[in-house]
Amino acid sequence: MRSIRTQDAVGRVLCHDVTQIIRGVTKDAVFRKGHMITEEDIPVLLSVGKEHIYVWEMDEHMLHENEAAQVLYEICKGQHMHGSDIKEGKIELIADIDGVLKTDREKLKRINGLGEMMIACRHGNFPVKKGDKIAGTRVIPLVIEKEKMEQAQAAGAGAPIFEIHPYRFHTAGVVTTGSEVYKGRIADTFTPVIEEKLAEYGARMTEHELCDDDPAEITAAIVRMLEKGVDMVICTGGMSVDPDDCTPAAIRNTGAQIISYGAPVLPGAMFLLAYYDGRVPVMGLPGCVMYAKRTIFDLVLPRILTGEVLSREDLTVMGEGGLCLSCPVCTFPACGFGKGV
Repeated sequence: MRSIRTQDAVGRVLCHDVTQIIRGVTKDAVFRKGHMITEEDIPVLLSVGKEHIYVWEMDEHMLHENEAAQVLYEICKGQHMHGSDIKEGKIELIADIDGVLKTDREKLKRINGLGEMMIACRHGNFPVKKGDKIAGTRVIPLVIEKEKMEQAQAAGAGAPIFEIHPYRFHTAGVVTTGSEVYKGRIADTFTPVIEEKLAEYGARMTEHELCDDDPAEITAAIVRMLEKGVDMVICTGGMSVDPDDCTPAAIRNTGAQIISYGAPVLPGAMFLLAYYDGRVPVMGLPGCVMYAKRTIFDLVLPRILTGEVLSREDLTVMGEGGLCLSCPVCTFPACGFGKGV
């Protein structure tokens, strides 16, 4: 690639797009890469500030921005997504399904650290919908050394940077605890909240039992639901450290492995996550899930519905970003809640 006077460019081939920006009207290419410049094009090029123009001279050691952008796209693209058309060295990745975006943060950081190229994306571990833009890539210069792109390929080798995990769990059993509900003293206002949150991701409650504050009764209800083959069991209430709050003990008595009782998230510090037989999640939800707009449950539910088995570490890293500000108008997930890492 070399620069020549625009007036001398007639008959030459553009090696990059030429963009015209008119505030509030347009930002688009008036000429595309590969265009053969004519005499009539010269005034147009000058009107967009192009006193000199770059024309392409082939060099086996260099790549055009669009060719390099394709390399970045191949490094990024995982299952269930597609790319936009290449434009000015940019490609965007678009979701093909509803699911949870997973991001290899280490690869992302390594490639962005190489310079002269960039990848920007949504936060990982959050839901996306079909048609959502999930990432954008760009090569900064008009041409870039092939060796630099080979470094990017080495840094991104193996699995792609982005994956979308589809929702695989669709059924839930809900055990509602508390003598006040069991004996009809107050209405059950917790279960409808759970049903609503499940429905956000196409899941539904297929089993439901009301239980008194009796650990053996709660344990038996959970076991019955597991035997019926639900994808997960959700227990509501009875999650504090008060002596008469017995849901954690009841979950433990099923034989489920407790991953964590407590999480560094507010609201939701008393959340409990366990797995029965290593694969079926059993959750204990604190009372805040019933009345707070968004809680720990909103952060873990989408991931659990994809079949991801969460570890204690997955919960402990939620501390940074784990404080919901309870804004008067909730904009979740378009906010900082759950986005510390």
